[in-house]
Amino acid sequence: MRILILSDIHANFTALEAALAKAVGRWDAAVCLGDIVGYGPDPAEVSEKIRSLVQSCIRGNHDKAVTGIMDTEDFNPVAKAAVDWTRKQLSPELLQWLAALPQGPLETNGIVLVHGAFQDEDEYVFTPAQALEGLLDSTSPVTFFGHTHHQGGFAYFDSNLEVLQIRPRPNELFAPLRIEPERRYMLNPGSIGQPRDADPRASFAIADLANHTVEFWRVPYEIGKVQSRMRKAGLPEPLVQRLEFGR
Repeated sequence: MRILILSDIHANFTALEAALAKAVGRWDAAVCLGDIVGYGPDPAEVSEKIRSLVQSCIRGNHDKAVTGIMDTEDFNPVAKAAVDWTRKQLSPELLQWLAALPQGPLETNGIVLVHGAFQDEDEYVFTPAQALEGLLDSTSPVTFFGHTHHQGGFAYFDSNLEVLQIRPRPNELFAPLRIEPERRYMLNPGSIGQPRDADPRASFAIADLANHTVEFWRVPYEIGKVQSRMRKAGLPEPLVQRLEFGR
């Protein structure tokens, strides 16, 4: 079973389409780690696509904020403005679908899905210390998480915790990781719609655990088209500009 792992799409339909075009024929089931909406100009189109595409999907903090499950008092003004705008673009049906998305951890096809930390879906996992509890507590040796918009992850073996810096070089589409049977992993596919690791290309992962591999992908897309739609919608300019820098 080859699993396409998508995360942090953030209403960027152009990036999602580019990623799916490159992944054609390479996966058997798709999953999503949340933050389907927020920031980007295409919340309805992305929600419809993900709803029809994925086998399993968990919620992210922006999905919760848009549907009113959580308040936005901890959001910065730019993110809050995007949440308010997004809510007005979604039909009652799509809002209901987003609101009904389950909270991670969710086990499916031999992997575990979480949005942020294993113990708290809204917490960020940037450091080995933040990853350790999830590595030890997860019900699967391989857990995928999102939220940080940084591709890579962590591995644990024999009391040793390793940071995995696995990203394709600028001239590569993907970089492979060999999954070792005795190790435990927390892996981040990166963000489709708003990468923050200095590479503006859309990012995702494809896991083939039967063959002990995870591929970390980066795909270029037409950022200018997305920026034009964002400006037309009146979304905050910092959100528009950050796309081209991957920050």
